[in-house]
Amino acid sequence: MRLRYSIRLYSSFKWGTYPQTKLGFVQPFVAIAFAFFTSFLLNSCEAPYQGIRVSSIEDFDKAVAQAKPGDIIILAKGPWKDVELNFSGEGEENAPITLTVEEKGAVFLEGNSNLRLGGSYLHVEGLVFRNGYTPTSSVIEYRIGEDLLCNNCRVTECVVDDYNPPERFDSDYWVAIYGKRNRFDHNYLVGKRNQGVTLAVRLNSTESQENHHRIDHNYFGYHPILGSNGGETFRIGTSHYSLSNSNTLVEDNYFERCNGEHEIVSNKSCQNTFRNNTFYECQGTLTMRHGNETLVENNYFFGNQKANTGGIRIINETQTVRNNYCEGLTGYRFRGALVIMNGVPNSPLNRYFQVIDSKASNNLIINSDYIQLCAGSDEERSATPVNTEVENNIFYHSDDKDIFTIYDEVSGIAFSQNYLSSNLPFPQYRDQSITRGFEQKNIELETVNGVKKAKEYPEIGPDLSKERPGPDNTGVSWYPKKEYRIRFNTGKILSVGPEENGLFDAVKNSSPGDILELTQTAHYHQTKSIDIVHPLTIRASRKLTEKPMITFERTSLFNLENGGSLKLEGLEISGKKSDDKPGNTVIRTSRYSMINNYKLLVTDCDIKNLDVNHSFEFIKVYKNTFADSIALVSCTFENITGHILAADKEFDDIGIYNVENVLIDQSTFKDIGGAVLHLYRGGRDESTFGPILDLTHSSFENVGHDKRNKFQATVALHGVQLAEMNELIFVNSRKLDLHLIVGEPVIRLRNSRFENSEGVTSNDNAWIRSNNTGL
Repeated sequence: MRLRYSIRLYSSFKWGTYPQTKLGFVQPFVAIAFAFFTSFLLNSCEAPYQGIRVSSIEDFDKAVAQAKPGDIIILAKGPWKDVELNFSGEGEENAPITLTVEEKGAVFLEGNSNLRLGGSYLHVEGLVFRNGYTPTSSVIEYRIGEDLLCNNCRVTECVVDDYNPPERFDSDYWVAIYGKRNRFDHNYLVGKRNQGVTLAVRLNSTESQENHHRIDHNYFGYHPILGSNGGETFRIGTSHYSLSNSNTLVEDNYFERCNGEHEIVSNKSCQNTFRNNTFYECQGTLTMRHGNETLVENNYFFGNQKANTGGIRIINETQTVRNNYCEGLTGYRFRGALVIMNGVPNSPLNRYFQVIDSKASNNLIINSDYIQLCAGSDEERSATPVNTEVENNIFYHSDDKDIFTIYDEVSGIAFSQNYLSSNLPFPQYRDQSITRGFEQKNIELETVNGVKKAKEYPEIGPDLSKERPGPDNTGVSWYPKKEYRIRFNTGKILSVGPEENGLFDAVKNSSPGDILELTQTAHYHQTKSIDIVHPLTIRASRKLTEKPMITFERTSLFNLENGGSLKLEGLEISGKKSDDKPGNTVIRTSRYSMINNYKLLVTDCDIKNLDVNHSFEFIKVYKNTFADSIALVSCTFENITGHILAADKEFDDIGIYNVENVLIDQSTFKDIGGAVLHLYRGGRDESTFGPILDLTHSSFENVGHDKRNKFQATVALHGVQLAEMNELIFVNSRKLDLHLIVGEPVIRLRNSRFENSEGVTSNDNAWIRSNNTGL
């Protein structure tokens, strides 16, 4: 074994210093001879060894205790389960102590495992964390205990893959960096689903401030919506230490679909640099939440017109934002392509400091829908930006639209030499156009190295001579990049006959993405509840002229368990054979916390006769579960004693909610005892996007009159952030109730009719933009 690692250690020897024969044998001969000589010395002398393979935690601890500068500890191939690696030592600048693996991509830390480093000049590479979660507060932590911090240490080419606890609100960090002059580079972090920051730079002692860390060439992958605060991908500091200098350099990283909350990156300290990073389809912004003297330059933001994708948000003093590229971003308010916020006079550390002495220049913003100035203006956030410059930027959009929103007085912002594409109107505030500092131009774009540049102003935008970070030049090359999003209809088509529990058996034997096709116009009866543990489609055969009927006996037909998502098409579901007891449901989520978000799509289905007892619901959700989307399209619901969808189980009023997007379109609801919809988000936290509702072209007849309908409404919306409601008909039904409490909710109710119904109630009618009859 020593010979093997001696060859590895000296594989970087400069072969060119030796002559080579025509047959080319001299160099290999010298290498082998040198390796044998080294092996002899290692086995016969008292000098410290250069590499040791360990295969147990006991061997590892012993090797660490004996390690000297230049030593290498090698983890054996295979899974390491429930191991806590405490890697400490004092290496030297040119002779670090190294922890590596026998083969990259073949050493897995699983179960309750983690890594803690403490000391100086330590080097870690090749670890993969998967199939488990950390037993402590961090997966990788640059300290051991309170006192043994890292200085001049490096973690490179490591993987943390979907390494989450089963409880979505159990909080942890994947990486916590303490100490000074550390590096974290070329790592692959993807699939964080629970509360807590993916990577955090901690400043909670003077030994970790003014740290000069470098964080570079990492791949931060898919981070689904958390539905709560605490879903940042990256954070430097906290509000308590936000006026301390961190001096952290963040460069050449790739962020892909990091959607946890508003703040993809949360800067909460001073004198940090964010340079040449790429953000791809990320819902949120790089936010200068706290701290001063931040430099944000040469970063790329690609939204591809995905919802809520954002750019850069400026808060605090002496911030510099220059030469950045924003394209196809759709986020509004705090998620705009460029956002300059209002502050709080004499702000406490945890609120919003006024924007002072800051500058946004030479930024290229293309086909992005919202530029927000003085965002957040309200009675508390009344301090407008001062001594701030917006100059030499290009704002281009291919559509004729007003991309600027100005919420307050902008006399403290100096605009100069900004260029608008000729179809864009000048910014306006209180019906007054701001023309000084803006010029409309016929801007011609050309594509260079995959991004657009303005031919007339090549100096505006990013420096294209620098390699742009992407999936191929960040992270690791030896670990497969997986698709983490929910995908329907990607598997096999499996035929299902009408035998009793035939559907149950088919689901049990299915694979992710499969399509289960009901092939007969018949009665499919289930005496067992069906657990959905991966994405599945259940649909009627396209050859059928009538819908097959599904009936069931248990308290639920489908149970969406962790990892499950469901798509139903062309079915009739009846409760006529269900048990005669209250509280039945067609679809329910897990009764326990679901770490994975789910999707539920129901199309062209008839849901009838859920009436054997009271409170028979269509969808029942439980606390600590979260849906990316629930859609009911072209469906009929009739004769149902309970609610259709009550997404109201997060009642702690701390900004948590159960579903991000709800779509109800071209559907009819008749003789429904409970509410068709109740969406609830309590509290005043502003760090998330939803819930978001699209309710269109649907009718409600005799809805909401059951005495057990605690909402006393047909549709009740509490804390919803965006609701588009159009072409609705309410007949003999309870009210549409709106309770608007957080942020700046946008509620549009148009072209709707109320006949013998209770109409609309709201705590703030100013938010209703309506064109209705029967109110």
